[in-house]
Amino acid sequence: MFKRSWFKGLTLALYALVFVSLGVYLHRTFGVAPAGPGGSSSSSSRAGTAAALAPAGGPEENPFIRVAELATPAIVNISTVSSRRRGPSPLMKHFSNDPRFRDFFDRFFEGSPDRRPQTNSLGTGVIFDKAGLILTNNHVIKDADQITVKLASKKEFKARVVGTDPKTDVAVLQALGAGDLPVASLGDSNTLRVGQWAIAIGNPFGLAESLAVGVISATGRSEIGITALENFIQTDASINPGNSGGPLLNIRGEVIGINTAIVAAGQGIGFAIPINLARKVAADLMTKGRITRGWLGITFRKLTPEVARSLGVSGQSDGLVIGQVMPKSPAEAAGLKAGDVVLSINGQPVKEPGQAQGLAADLEVGREVEIAFRRGKENKTVRLKVGEMPAG
Repeated sequence: MFKRSWFKGLTLALYALVFVSLGVYLHRTFGVAPAGPGGSSSSSSRAGTAAALAPAGGPEENPFIRVAELATPAIVNISTVSSRRRGPSPLMKHFSNDPRFRDFFDRFFEGSPDRRPQTNSLGTGVIFDKAGLILTNNHVIKDADQITVKLASKKEFKARVVGTDPKTDVAVLQALGAGDLPVASLGDSNTLRVGQWAIAIGNPFGLAESLAVGVISATGRSEIGITALENFIQTDASINPGNSGGPLLNIRGEVIGINTAIVAAGQGIGFAIPINLARKVAADLMTKGRITRGWLGITFRKLTPEVARSLGVSGQSDGLVIGQVMPKSPAEAAGLKAGDVVLSINGQPVKEPGQAQGLAADLEVGREVEIAFRRGKENKTVRLKVGEMPAG
């Protein structure tokens, strides 16, 4: 009798231990617990999770549904028609390279290549003005002879190029004869923090209006080798061919970046142009027909331990070293010198030379900015007026 009671008690204890362990596992993994007495599952836990995800005042349990509803009407598929040059056949090439026949080919065959129209469904764009103005990538519409944009409503319009900026890979288009179009809300990329939700919507591989969810993996990425001026947002939201030029959105459905590139050899590594930079480029293209960029007159290089020791700032690991101060530049006028360690530009820490140059270029010409730097063992700040980057 005693043995049976002991065995029964041990069995109940094991059941209780398994139940508690399962509850802890489910709670840690999914944020829920198994049903308690009376069949009442941990509704307070699920309610708390839903409340944390749901938009303020919104009825939807999943906020990504609301993001899709807000943003998709303002997102367009971009296709182009371009003339593709095809080289001559080997026989024709032999004659076209002969000096005696070159004039004949140049006159009648434009140097002998054959031009054939080629249609491509290349990428995505986002409408930012009711007049049909669209932000996209320069590489999406480069060399296009004809551009067509297609809305989620299936309406199609021809588009013209308002302006392009290869240095940042930004282009502005206008849908012709479109009238009053839905517009995306633009956010503030300067306030982004690593870990925030990031939602990419576009046309990967021609699959229209595809939505992918991830997070902001990093900000201020440079030295990637994509564009001349780099200050990218990195995200693990899926970006594939066809997403180029489309929006990267926050949880409120605001555009925080323009998707531009992926690391082909990796997974979950995509890059977007910060919307503040794209917005400034677009404004310059529309109002001036050219880009005006900020200029401090500084070249930067990384602060290695060896360089830090040579400058007498041992232990300093943050910031960038000023390699050169240009004559008659804003930096020279403010008293900055080669060897100073720049810590931040207008409150934004600098980590990579390319990122710092991108930050400087993004500054408004004529605006006064604050530079925090270290000289020897002393931290200092200086204010200077941003100049305009010289042509070339």
